[in-house]
Amino acid sequence: MSADTAPHGHDHRHDRHGHAGHHGHDTDLDWEAMADTLENAGELRLPLLRATAARLRELIGPRHEVRRVLDVGSGPGVMTCVLAEEFGDAEAVAVDGTQALLDRTLARAEAHGLGGRVGVRLAELPAPLDGLGTTDLVWSSMAIHHLGDQQGALDALAGLLRPGGMLAVAEGGLPMRFLPRDIGIGKPGLQARLDAIQEDWFAAMRAELPGSVAAVDDWPAMLGRAGLTGVTAFTPILDLPAPLSTPARSYLHAHLTRLRDGMSESLTAEDLATLDTLLDPATPEGIMTRPDAFLLSATTIFTATRPTP
Repeated sequence: MSADTAPHGHDHRHDRHGHAGHHGHDTDLDWEAMADTLENAGELRLPLLRATAARLRELIGPRHEVRRVLDVGSGPGVMTCVLAEEFGDAEAVAVDGTQALLDRTLARAEAHGLGGRVGVRLAELPAPLDGLGTTDLVWSSMAIHHLGDQQGALDALAGLLRPGGMLAVAEGGLPMRFLPRDIGIGKPGLQARLDAIQEDWFAAMRAELPGSVAAVDDWPAMLGRAGLTGVTAFTPILDLPAPLSTPARSYLHAHLTRLRDGMSESLTAEDLATLDTLLDPATPEGIMTRPDAFLLSATTIFTATRPTP
């Protein structure tokens, strides 16, 4: 299991739930194959990630010295490196179940002069976390919802915190938006229909997870049940207006490609034709050239603290 910091509102990753899959058939995700897209998404959000890390520092405040940070479900390590930069006296450790993504983390850390303070741990959650050691800050973005027992996962992550340490989880928010309601091809409202299919896919993915436990996504309540206090939340917004840069367009092209491949059995012929047009680099109506494409997403971050004795 991996997670990143891509635009979503929920990976995150690529949409509200941060993923696309073979709806009704295969809900497994190939994180290694998605590495380029995950890193591109993180690059697009760097200003937002840095602001988020600064906000976490404010919330922790001077009352607690941050000497160690864990990024659980770290993906290619974009946020791991941001946290290492923000908490300059701390060791930052990327925790992920995909070795290729951890290799990218190490390469990124070296390129940013952080090689001495960024480490990696290969761990396929929900395996026991005891071996990760204690920490002052746990960051987890779009990872908990990939585990069958979300409450159990939060309990385990909370157990890693030193007294006064903070757990921050990025979960939920709003569906990503990148096109107007009427794009001049096909039936208007394409994104709303894609959202509905992805909701069904997400429910199927959750139901198929080992040890799946039905739960209301009340993250403040779950953090409280994990024994944490001082629960708060904030919602950074990614707002990239039209016309988009080439990297942002490339991200959306990859996102639409996964939707096209994964939803072909659930979409109408008209919507499939619309997606094919959007993916065509040779047409001005395609996502790589059309002037009205934008990128807007909002991801909610919940934080809570382990009480001090």
